[in-house]
Amino acid sequence: MEQIKKPLENYRDIDAFKIYVSDMGLLCSKKDLAANDILYMVEELNDFKGGMTENYVQVQLTINGYRTYYWESERGAEIDFIIQRNGELIPIEVKAADNTRAKSLNVYMATYRPSYAIKLSAKNFGFEDGKKTVPLYAAFCI
Repeated sequence: MEQIKKPLENYRDIDAFKIYVSDMGLLCSKKDLAANDILYMVEELNDFKGGMTENYVQVQLTINGYRTYYWESERGAEIDFIIQRNGELIPIEVKAADNTRAKSLNVYMATYRPSYAIKLSAKNFGFEDGKKTVPLYAAFCI
């Protein structure tokens, strides 16, 4: 999306999109991953962890009835998901580990000034600088 305005669907850039698999089990099977590889996140998966985590969050958001949108600035900052909740546009940044430095989220917040943002990561619940931190296991609660 180039602009973040309501209704989000009207400003969607049809040439910029991401594809997700709606069943994590099928995704793992397609990639020939063993359950233990996922459960214990073996080092060989480091390059794939981000995509798997993002796919997991997409599935959770879809289950909860959200339509998701993706934002990228002209300078390459990107937000994994933008949802609309109770009339507000909420940016969601997803991190596969507990390193939650989110430069792109800071750019988005400075540009669009949402009332809050959500960071999903391996960190525990928290709230700081207008950003709600939510652990990945609780993605279904968003």
